[in-house]
Amino acid sequence: MNPSSPIRAIVTGHTRGLGAALAEQLLARDIAVLGLSRSRHASLKQRFPTLLEETELALADTARVAEWLATDALRAFVSGAETVLLINNAGMVQPIGPIEGQDVVDIATAVSLNVATPLMLASALAAASPHASDRRIVHISSGAARYAYAGWSIYCATKAALDHHARAVSLDANRALRICSLAPGVIDTNMQAEIRGTGVEQFPMREKFEDLKRTGQLSTPEQCAAQLLDYALSDAFGETPVADIREIAKSA
Repeated sequence: MNPSSPIRAIVTGHTRGLGAALAEQLLARDIAVLGLSRSRHASLKQRFPTLLEETELALADTARVAEWLATDALRAFVSGAETVLLINNAGMVQPIGPIEGQDVVDIATAVSLNVATPLMLASALAAASPHASDRRIVHISSGAARYAYAGWSIYCATKAALDHHARAVSLDANRALRICSLAPGVIDTNMQAEIRGTGVEQFPMREKFEDLKRTGQLSTPEQCAAQLLDYALSDAFGETPVADIREIAKSA
């Protein structure tokens, strides 16, 4: 890690998809990154040996997350930084399907990964970085937080929870902390492949997502990461607690 870097970033789910693109682009900007995921990235550590730290952590296991947060690891990573950035990227779309067919264990796992862990990390980061003059939290949200989809009741509910968390935190009397629950648009990732592989009886709007792929309307993780980081590191970040990167890009 570069001890002189004025910015430190924590990225969850940094080993693939949008999370991998975010971590890579942060590192390319000479920003130290702490990656939290179930496994380590296949190549980033070799490319950025001094800037990247990785912690293998089952983010859906809130007890394990709490144990890790009870250590001094997070505080040590952000110590001395002028700006700290947390990107709560890790998430899951399952369980998909009508309410009567949802496995209760899968529901608990999704709520833990999509809601509990991001909120735990946000609170812990705020407490671990009292001397940072600029603290920023990004929840990776979704259009599903704002529009209901049949078959996605758990995913919609968990993403909506992140939106409302950001709205409430933005009302706290803490101007050194900025937060935004940010919808990144539809990205060509493994999650999209998982959605397209779902039966129509489980997800009636599958054809819409197949059309997006077929007509080339999915953004790449790299394109989305660049837009997201430009906004997350800008002076405008945090002016609104809930936003959509596509609308921000249009107005830029």
